[in-house]
Formats: sequence, structure tokens, C-alpha cells
Amino acid sequence: MKILVIGAGGTGGYFGGRLLAAGRDVTFLVRPKRARLLAERGLRVRSPVGNLDLPAPPTVTADALDRTFDLILLSCKSYDLDSAMEAFAPAVGPDTRILPLLNGMRHLDVLRERFGDAAVLGGLCLISAALDADGRIQHFAPVHTMVFGELDAANAPSTAAVLHVLADAGFDARLSDDIRQDMWEKWVLIASVAGITCLMRASVGDIIAAGAGDLSLKLLEECIAIAGHCGHVPSEAAAARVRKMLSDADSMLMASMLRDVETGSRTEGDHILGDLLRRGGEAAYPVLRAAHLHVRAYEARRERVTKGK
Repeated sequence: MKILVIGAGGTGGYFGGRLLAAGRDVTFLVRPKRARLLAERGLRVRSPVGNLDLPAPPTVTADALDRTFDLILLSCKSYDLDSAMEAFAPAVGPDTRILPLLNGMRHLDVLRERFGDAAVLGGLCLISAALDADGRIQHFAPVHTMVFGELDAANAPSTAAVLHVLADAGFDARLSDDIRQDMWEKWVLIASVAGITCLMRASVGDIIAAGAGDLSLKLLEECIAIAGHCGHVPSEAAAARVRKMLSDADSMLMASMLRDVETGSRTEGDHILGDLLRRGGEAAYPVLRAAHLHVRAYEARRERVTKGK
């Protein structure tokens, strides 16, 4: 199975690197600057579960992409989705499966409209990884899980083929019988943590120390209510895990969205918080709305400052 990995950053580079090290047929679709760096220094992963040093991994740039692939792994930021689709469109053939690992749900509608319902799988990943200043992938914790499945029907033979190529490749891969439910449960988690840490500009533990732990749990209940409105109430076990995370007084947990705000970077606030809010129907969700507006105000200021330079 020929695999095209979109990008070679923290997520795509990590999973693609593990697949390549396991002998899979992997090519990375990257920008010219990243292609040159990978050719010079290789793909390097520093991880608590084992480092990788892969010299000159196979790469292709968008202008040279002239063949189709069996599987496309997509892990871009939501705001890069349109440009990513334009770049990898020549790689999509009649039997190609696209496996997106983005958070939220809106990207599924965009991908299915462009490439057809049958081409797009549901998927998510659990990993904390990023590029460092030297272009290496830093994997911060031993968790490295990928979950995927069919969106609208029972898992097909092609889905089993995807599992076969992902299994035993140096990370945890799981085929889900209800990937939409799994994605909603992760969305509730991400929105709750990102929303409250961005709104308060603080870690979970600092929010509790400030006496606002109840606000964190209120936001979680709003996110759960929206998931229920959309037919995907999180399981009690999933909800309990998030409550525990948000109630840990010693936790220094902060969402990556807050790190984006603190570094003046673009965020996925509309995709993670805004789209969830829009799906909530007529009910009021005051904490989620405040968190979303907080990030929107940051984005407005960021855009104004950027234009003024």
C-alpha cells in the first residue's frame, strides 16, 4: 500500500516516520524548504518510546505530485485544510482512502464534498509532539495512538487493509466501530481544555488555585450538552476522564491553543470552539461563547497587528 503523509511536522512526521521505519511505502508531501532540510538532515524523532534517525526520507513537493496513492494521512491545522487539499488532490484516485487526524468535525464535510463520501475515513490521534528549532520531532509522552473507521457504514475490506498497514508499525493503531462517537468524545475533551485555558490564560491547576475550577466544569457540561444535542453524548467513562483532568489542582496542563496565543500564532479557535457552539442549537452556552469570543478577539488583534507591520 502506497502511503502519502501530508507534511512532516510533529504529528505527520511522527506517524509517517514510524511507518517508514517499519518498512512501509511512505512518501511525505512537504514544502520545498522542509524537503531540503529532510534531504540534508533526515527525519529525526526524539521519543520516550525510541528515537528514529531516517536519512533522506522520500519526499515530494506539490508541483511534482503526479501519481495516486492508496492511503493519505492528513494531519494539518484546520486553517490549512483548503491549501492542503489543493496540494494533495492529484494523489487521489478512485480507490484512495483519506484518513484525517484533525480535531473537531467540520473538516469531514469539507473533505467529503471535495473527494466524495467513500474516500474519507473518520480518524483521530492521541499524541503530544512538535518540531523543535532544529527541525527534529520531539515526542513528549509515551502515548501515540491512532484511531480510525468508516463514517457511515460497517467497516469495509479496504478499511481492514488500512488497519493491516498501520498495525505493528511502532505506534498504537485501532479500528473503531463508531468513529464518529470517538471523535465527538475527543472534541468535547479538546474544546473543554482549550476553551478554559485560553479564556483564563492559565493552566488547569492555576485556574483551580484562582477559585475558578467550577467554571472549568461548567464549560465541560456545556460541551457535553452540545454533543448530546447532536446525538453523541460522551460515555460516562469519557466524561469522567475529562472531569478528572479539569479537577487536578496540581496539573500544569494547558491546551496547545493557549500556547499558540502566547506565541502570537494563528489558532484553531473557530474550528474547535466556534463550530461546536454553532452546532448547539438554540440553548445558551455562556462559558463556551465567552471562550470562543476571547479567541476571536485575539485573532482580530493579531490580524490587525500583522497588517500594520
